[in-house]
Amino acid sequence: MLRQAILALTLATPAFALDLPAPVTDAAYAPVDRAEAALGQLLFYDPILSGNRTVSCGSCHHPRFGTSDGLSLGLGDGATGLGPDRRIDPANLPEQRIPRNSPALFTLGAQEFTVMFHDGRIAADPSRPSGLRTPLEDEMVMGFDSILSAQTMFPVLSPDEMAGHYGENEISTAVRQGRLTGEGGAWSLISDRVAAIPAYAEAFRAVYPEVAAGRAIAFTDISNAIAAFIAFEWRADNSAFDALLRDGTPLAPAAATGLDLFYGSAGCVSCHAGPFQTDHAFHAMGQPQFGPGKAARFESHQRDVGRMRVTGRAEDAYAFRTPSLRNVTATGPWGHTGAFSDLAAFLRHHSDPVTGLAGYEPQATLPDLPGAKPDWATDGSEAALIAAAVTRAPVALSELDVAALVAFLGALTDQGAIDGRLGIPETVPSGLEVER
Repeated sequence: MLRQAILALTLATPAFALDLPAPVTDAAYAPVDRAEAALGQLLFYDPILSGNRTVSCGSCHHPRFGTSDGLSLGLGDGATGLGPDRRIDPANLPEQRIPRNSPALFTLGAQEFTVMFHDGRIAADPSRPSGLRTPLEDEMVMGFDSILSAQTMFPVLSPDEMAGHYGENEISTAVRQGRLTGEGGAWSLISDRVAAIPAYAEAFRAVYPEVAAGRAIAFTDISNAIAAFIAFEWRADNSAFDALLRDGTPLAPAAATGLDLFYGSAGCVSCHAGPFQTDHAFHAMGQPQFGPGKAARFESHQRDVGRMRVTGRAEDAYAFRTPSLRNVTATGPWGHTGAFSDLAAFLRHHSDPVTGLAGYEPQATLPDLPGAKPDWATDGSEAALIAAAVTRAPVALSELDVAALVAFLGALTDQGAIDGRLGIPETVPSGLEVER
């Protein structure tokens, strides 16, 4: 009652009537072992996990770019450098861009996050032996501690992200042949690489009693350690908004106005609900489509139907998962294709997606990639289907409203989480280059 009274006095009328979330507490998170997180830090930044030993998790999820990569559609294997400076390697040309924008990693250690990726293709499912529903179905191995652990390791199987392309290395060959799990599978081959490095072998024995007792290092051990690092490093709940909820510390006037809009007439909370500003659901919001799309290798189209690709249901066409908005001002470009390099422009589009889609002028950040599919191949009929899938009614926002909403989104910034807790290691046990 005291908290609500403070909020009522702090916020401008009619903010006292807004349905604000309760403050985030430690109970929202699973506990993290610090030694396990420290091991995960090394693995996260070590290119040893990629087929050609050139790409780490940090290549596309770097703290310099808000745990994303600063690009609309990233380049994984076959490119070097970070963010907008990333460039192709002429000796190992990427086949295509990564089809979707690299998602931020903030707050993913919270227990309410049970669905991962833009299309939700990995989710917690207690009815399955592994406790997870993934594209591997019944081949999914046991031992992942959490959905975050399972999510962190699927990029190592992607040719465009970390595995490399056909025949380039033993990992990409195994992926090409469909050998993912089990002895000789891609995950096992990566585990063997890591176990062969004495410093890693010692660290795993120190963290995992089963390994100390003689069990071989499993791929799930690697994944669990990386998940522990992500959960520890990028917990983000120490923003101005959190201070408001915890003790009534006032927001700056513009941010307070934006809060009124966000939780009131602008209707943002209808999707961006809860303590981390996400309902974890899927919505068709009319985002521009460009790049390679999500297609099987034998398909020639460049569509991305989002959630429908997972469920097969027509009503899920062009729907994508609602992202958390923690530290959102640091994670651009925005949208599942990174179609907007300006957050205010993204909000204008988001308020009236159908109109915005019709008038969209490209502002994507895309490094040159010669020889790949054309980026802007979506024709008018596809754009019409994307627009037709939108069900949310448009909301009229003035320029002052947009500015106020941007100010409120800035109040969700936890600079300590952006800076990180363990940081980027100077070196990694493989001796490979750490991208800084």
